[in-house]
Amino acid sequence: MSSSSDIHMIDVGNKPITSRVAVAVGKVAMKAETMRSLKAGELPKGDVLSAARVAGIMAAKETYQLIPLCHPLLIENVSIEFSLNEKAPAVDIKATVRGSGKTGFEMEALTAVAISGLTIYDMCKTVDLTMRLENVRLVRKSGGKSGNVNLE
Repeated sequence: MSSSSDIHMIDVGNKPITSRVAVAVGKVAMKAETMRSLKAGELPKGDVLSAARVAGIMAAKETYQLIPLCHPLLIENVSIEFSLNEKAPAVDIKATVRGSGKTGFEMEALTAVAISGLTIYDMCKTVDLTMRLENVRLVRKSGGKSGNVNLE
């Protein structure tokens, strides 16, 4: 077992500032009836996707306060996209985070997807306790020493 003295923030002081992008995705699986209510705007808490978008953007900006040892980064843009997959049924979530810095924006994009999904869950849970936040993952990143990385 390691001791707490093994935990440390990575020193990025000598790294160059580069333009960076990270893209993460995930989904909230739900019942078909829940999808219909969401699409019709008939859920008790109101506009689910607008609230989830704002929550995801806010979460990306606060990632360094949520995840230990993450650096505070200058985010230039956060984009949250939702796609209603009625066949699944699920809400597909995609977060793109852009900025310039000495370290990447992967954690910010992943956090944006997770918090957007949790917000959808919270706003729909009164009608569907079977929902699942699934398959949150990084799909692309660019910038820095590793350059362009496409994982899907």
